[in-house]
Amino acid sequence: MPTVGFIYPDHAAEDDYPFAERLLGPGFSLPVEHIYGTDLHAVPELLDLGSEQRLAEGAALLAEHEPDAVVWACTSGSFVYRWDGAHEQVDKLAAAAGKPASSTSFAFVRAAEKLGLKRVAVAASYPEDVAKLFVEFLGQGGVEIVSMTSEGIDTAAEVGRLSPEAVVDLAVSHDHPDADAVLIPDTAMRTLGVLTTIEARLGKPVLTANQVTVWEGLRLTGEIPGSTELGELFRCH
Repeated sequence: MPTVGFIYPDHAAEDDYPFAERLLGPGFSLPVEHIYGTDLHAVPELLDLGSEQRLAEGAALLAEHEPDAVVWACTSGSFVYRWDGAHEQVDKLAAAAGKPASSTSFAFVRAAEKLGLKRVAVAASYPEDVAKLFVEFLGQGGVEIVSMTSEGIDTAAEVGRLSPEAVVDLAVSHDHPDADAVLIPDTAMRTLGVLTTIEARLGKPVLTANQVTVWEGLRLTGEIPGSTELGELFRCH
């Protein structure tokens, strides 16, 4: 059974992971362990949240699950380190876990590559200065951003309280006609239950943080199952 361990910051939308596990079926295990810091979407706090020490703590908590791979399930706590720093971050996490490792930020880049996406719209929940760092990161990964919108939400807890209807509205209202897909980058947002609804409304792929994080972890194990309920990213398998 492929087992992917996820290090999740604080509490917000971590129930997306057991939900994904149920959708994927009994052949997959997606345990989640938590690390704690401030949930403020601000650069200094995010740098602390994604620090080597905190992620090593998360890796130690995951050890009892004997994961085949480990993923830092936090977009802002990875892209805030910029491209080279985020590579160093996952290298250190892999060393601490003794397993292949990645992060949500790299998951977005690799998922976009898998789907052949060249031009995307970003619908971010973050304040604008943080959202711009995500756009910069995507650009470093070869993804062109045709539009970026920022909801200016200060904390992950607030994002986690968004209703399913609000999440759908955020995605649909921030599409762009020139975009191949819409990207929604916050793991604090519950998106897996509304992915098919959003894609049906837009008529194009949608990549969300928890979706790509699960996909990236499975990619590291070499076993990605097809699913009709987790968006085009999983349907293409």
